[in-house]
Amino acid sequence: MADHINPPQIDKTSIAFYWAIFVLGCLGFLDSTYLLIYKLTNIPSMCLGAGGCHTVNFGPYSEIGGIPVSVFGMAAYLVIAGILLLEPKLKIAQENGSLAIFGISLAGVAFSAYLTWLEIYVIHAICPFCVASAVIISLIFILAIIRLIKQPAL
Repeated sequence: MADHINPPQIDKTSIAFYWAIFVLGCLGFLDSTYLLIYKLTNIPSMCLGAGGCHTVNFGPYSEIGGIPVSVFGMAAYLVIAGILLLEPKLKIAQENGSLAIFGISLAGVAFSAYLTWLEIYVIHAICPFCVASAVIISLIFILAIIRLIKQPAL
């Protein structure tokens, strides 16, 4: 009699972390894109009445080498989402995706902490969209840590 072969069990928690990070990455990309559009168009109504938004986005710390900080956020969120989309298709992404997302989000959290420090102690203005991005990357970082810990050894 042949042994019954059980299909591999899908870990629903891992799928939830995967999709949560993906959705947060998409939201972060949209938030960063919004900030870039505001930076390029300078439409005051885009700040939604938050005066600190303009001060932060047009201050001396809003660019690095002439590139708006929001572009770096867009790139980070896009890379995170891209890694997740490649995980089911590429072995290298499957084996290293969790670690890569952890590293990117760690850098993002550190950079967001620096920018938040600048907003509070140097610029003396708070941009709510920047705070949203900081919260999003922090949530991705927390989920990335959990996902990395839960990842089975390959």
